[in-house]
Amino acid sequence: LGQTFKVTSQEATKLSLAFSRPPLTSAEDCQKLSEDVQNAILAVATVYYWLPKGQGTTLRKMVRDATTEVVEGMIQLTETILSAPLESLSQEQLISTGGVWEACEQVSNLPRDNQAAVVSTLTACLGVVKDALEEMEHALVEGQDPYSDIMEDEELGFRGNRDTYWSEADRKLLSSCMGLMKASKACLKKVLSVVKAYGKADSPEQIAQLDDVADIANEISPSVDELALSMYPPMNQLAVRLNAARLASVLKKVLEITKASHVCPPSEEGWVQFLTGAVDHNMNKIKNFTQHQI
Repeated sequence: LGQTFKVTSQEATKLSLAFSRPPLTSAEDCQKLSEDVQNAILAVATVYYWLPKGQGTTLRKMVRDATTEVVEGMIQLTETILSAPLESLSQEQLISTGGVWEACEQVSNLPRDNQAAVVSTLTACLGVVKDALEEMEHALVEGQDPYSDIMEDEELGFRGNRDTYWSEADRKLLSSCMGLMKASKACLKKVLSVVKAYGKADSPEQIAQLDDVADIANEISPSVDELALSMYPPMNQLAVRLNAARLASVLKKVLEITKASHVCPPSEEGWVQFLTGAVDHNMNKIKNFTQHQI
C-alpha cells in the first residue's frame, strides 16, 4: 500500500508539472500521462481490496478512508487542470497537488493491525467526549446565562428572555447529566487503556472482539452530543431524560462487551462494575428528577 501511494504521489507531481506552463503537452504525452495516473489509482484500489476482511473491519475502514482520499484528491487535481487556462500554475492547481501529496503521506500513519486501529478509533472518540464535557462545564461556570458570550443584538435589545436561563430544577437535573457525561469519559479512558494493554489481533476471535468494542464505543460520542444539546435552555426535561437513557444504555453495552472480550482479564473487572454502578446511580437520579414529566 505504501508503494502504491508513493507512486500515485509521483504521478500527481508529473501531471501537475506537465500542465504548469505553455506549450500544451502533445496528445501522445497526454495519453501516456493519463494511463500512468489511471494505473497508479487502480493499483491503490487493488491493494486495498487485497486487505482481507478477516484482518478487522476497523482497520479496513481506516485503510478504505485513506484510499478514498487519495482517489478523490487525484480526481480533484485532474478536474482543476481541465478547467484552468494553460497560462501559469494556478493557486487551485498547487492546492490540489498538495492535497494529493498529503493524502498519500497518510499511509505512514495508518495502523498496522486491528488492535492499533481500535486504539486510534477509541482515542478519537475520547477526544470528542472530552470536548463536549469541557464545553458543558464552561457553560455551567458562566453562571445563570450560558449564552452570555453571545453579543447583544442591537435590534432585539437585552436578552431578558427566560429561555436563556436554567431554573433551579434544571440545575439539579444538570448535575446528574454531568455525572453521566463524566462516566462516559471515564468509560472510554478505561476501555482505551485495556485495549492498549491486553488487545491482540492474532486470531479471528480477538480481531472480531476488538471490532465489537470499537463499533459500540463509536456510539458514545454522538449520544453524549445529543444529551449535551438537550441540556441547554430552554430545557425540555423529558427530552433530557430520553437522551440520558440512550447514553446510559450505550455505556452499559460498552462495559458488557468489553468485559466479555479478551481485553478484560479478571484483574480488570473491578472498574467495569464500578462504572456500571456509576451509570445506574446517575440514571436513577435523572429518573427521579423527571418523574413528574411522565
